[in-house]
Amino acid sequence: MRKSGVLLPVSSIPSKYGIGTFSRQAYEFVDMLEQAGQTYWQILPLGPTGYGDSPYQSFSTFAGNPYYIDLETLIEEGYLTKKDCDSYDFGDNDEYIDYEKIYFSRFKVLRTAFNKAKSDNLEADTAYQDFVGENAYWLDDYALYMAVKNSFDGVSFIEWDEDIRLRKKEALKKYKEKYKDEIDFYKFQQFIFARQWFALKEYANKKKIKIIGDIPIYVAFDSSDTWANPELFQLDENLEPIGVAGCPPDAFSVTGQLWGNPLYRWEYHKETGYEWWMKRIAYCYKLYDVVRIDHFRGFDEYYSIPYGDPTAEFGHWEKGPGYDIFKTMKAELGKKAVIAEDLGFLTDSVLKLVKKTGYPGMKILQFAFDSREESDYLPHNYTTNSVVYTGTHDNDTVLGWLCTMNRHDRSFAKRYLNINKNKDIQWEFIRAAMSSVSDTCIIPMQDYLGLGAEARINIPSTLGLNWKWRMLPGAFNEELALRIRKMTKLYGRL
Repeated sequence: MRKSGVLLPVSSIPSKYGIGTFSRQAYEFVDMLEQAGQTYWQILPLGPTGYGDSPYQSFSTFAGNPYYIDLETLIEEGYLTKKDCDSYDFGDNDEYIDYEKIYFSRFKVLRTAFNKAKSDNLEADTAYQDFVGENAYWLDDYALYMAVKNSFDGVSFIEWDEDIRLRKKEALKKYKEKYKDEIDFYKFQQFIFARQWFALKEYANKKKIKIIGDIPIYVAFDSSDTWANPELFQLDENLEPIGVAGCPPDAFSVTGQLWGNPLYRWEYHKETGYEWWMKRIAYCYKLYDVVRIDHFRGFDEYYSIPYGDPTAEFGHWEKGPGYDIFKTMKAELGKKAVIAEDLGFLTDSVLKLVKKTGYPGMKILQFAFDSREESDYLPHNYTTNSVVYTGTHDNDTVLGWLCTMNRHDRSFAKRYLNINKNKDIQWEFIRAAMSSVSDTCIIPMQDYLGLGAEARINIPSTLGLNWKWRMLPGAFNEELALRIRKMTKLYGRL
């Protein structure tokens, strides 16, 4: 049962037109994973991104990111011409995404594709109509939300006119009629996204590559989820949050982390049999083969920060739903493959919850060599029911991290891993992860490529420089795939 895989966000694939997509290069990446003897491709959340470009702050927990729609496929299908695509500036840097240029170009070219689809009688397309009908439970609210949001110059629903902010019946009818074309445009985007993603996933699965996806525990406040389902969240009568999510101060952040997501009314969720959650999780298992549940400790206890506080310093802990939600999940959805993101400070009750679910937790090798605290992340402390990473999307690359370590910790890491040279040093960290007893090993693509801090995906609690890195064309070549395969075979993970 020993397996391994690679972590690479879809946005980091070296596709044309400024950002990674479900492109020919994505299929080639799957081919290289197969050559390298891998079992998993782990990605980040696929949702449409808003302020800060974070996939963990999405306009919908169900919708897909229109940026990931492959334009070259739309050209082949006759929705676009090459001239259409070449007339926009998507950014010309192969190594980093220019989100501003993507934002101001992508929807324009997708609008061209939508207009072509309409002229071809989109309404008569049975595949489109089936998709719209099957997904109406989230798609109708999402498409309306985005259309109304655009009519208010992109501001969050909390700043909309009161009638539509509070979803009054007459207002909903008025906006649906007034912005029907815009609503249909957003439904069309989701139809194309789903068609392209499921084709890529099917290709990967035929190659025996499984997709590990990510479900953030929280939804964004600025989202159709919050606007359309206020009863699910701790909101006041004006739909403003009472408390918001985050993490308390610790050795890594003196003021804590203020995420700002609305918190759940867990009593209400329990009364409904966690209906919304079951729909959400079930949809995730359409998108992915394995689901990584982000911030797993929040189901045991969650940190509540008073709304309006500038930092996370003065929050408090509240009880979450505990095992009850996972008991319901197992009863309704059956046995599913889950990874519990159980990182951070873990109390006895969190550890008991993880153990009771039976889900594998995460082991981060970079956390093993921090002298400020005792470490469960050293490989000799692992159990088989775990997933080991050299680092995640929130960590620096191995080489970038080594450059920032203090002398004592770096010396300890080298002694522990028996490193006596600096060439290809990241491979010794990969070796430690691969050789561990953890059933599953996932390595970020940047570590296989031997990249430094310039390739970091995200620095938590910062804005402006995150989610931008892209793999250069040809970087994942046959020579690298063979090297990965040899190590994968050596440690019994083929």
